Amino acid sequence: MTDAHENLTDAPHAQVHPQRVLVIVPTYDERANLPTIVAGVRHHAPDADVLVVDDASPDGTGDVADALSADDPQVFVMHRTGKQGLGTAYIAAFAWGLERGYATLVEMDADGSHRPQDLPELLAPLAGGAPPALVLGSRWVPGGAVVNWPRHREWLSRGGNTYVRLALGLHLGDATGGFRAFQASTLRTIDLGSVESQGYCFQVDMAWRVAQAGGRIVEVPITFVERTAGESKMSRGIVKEALWKVTTWGVARRARQVRQMFGGRSARTTQPLPSGEEQGL
Repeated sequence: MTDAHENLTDAPHAQVHPQRVLVIVPTYDERANLPTIVAGVRHHAPDADVLVVDDASPDGTGDVADALSADDPQVFVMHRTGKQGLGTAYIAAFAWGLERGYATLVEMDADGSHRPQDLPELLAPLAGGAPPALVLGSRWVPGGAVVNWPRHREWLSRGGNTYVRLALGLHLGDATGGFRAFQASTLRTIDLGSVESQGYCFQVDMAWRVAQAGGRIVEVPITFVERTAGESKMSRGIVKEALWKVTTWGVARRARQVRQMFGGRSARTTQPLPSGEEQGL
């Protein structure tokens, strides 16, 4: 259940945004980080609106978000009842943004790991004449970097992305990254109601769906900075979900390829010959 803050509908500019950008920031216990993130977004992308999606944070993050919204007509808050997960937060926010006609929807973490100063570079490819369907902020392409990240987290991220490439044929440097920008038209082609993934898996799931739909994906280098306040939301459950679902998708992909290969061979070998006879196996 979602309880939208009253200024979501009261603000006069909250109706339609044919050329506007919406930066979505899901939160759970990010009271210490949120003001800095919102201020950074508003500074480096002053024309963008911010939507904070708070899952009833026990530390009062929702109250902080409400205060920021009260002081800035370009900051909105969506309150949800209880901790429902990253994936559902983004799905709810996508629906909110699409209803209001935003042209670009950006995913961004609230913990400071995604630098607001990288927003202009993330958005730049979408401003051209032939914009991609999805822009990924990548840690693992030339120019990308991580700062103060534990070695085991780097291995986990690099290994996870390698596995995604092998299992899904998704040739991206950083399919698990959560700093990304979608064209609204891209999101409208995806059945968002069928997306059930969370955490890393949600990011892979969305990139996989874009690729399957034939959407062009580009990556731009970003600097990822380990949080300095609050606690990481990474858990074994998130890792297990990603491993299981990516493996399942990969097996299904391989099965489709095999069926297509043998189906194509069967179709070729049963074509009528010039004499009218059929060619057997």
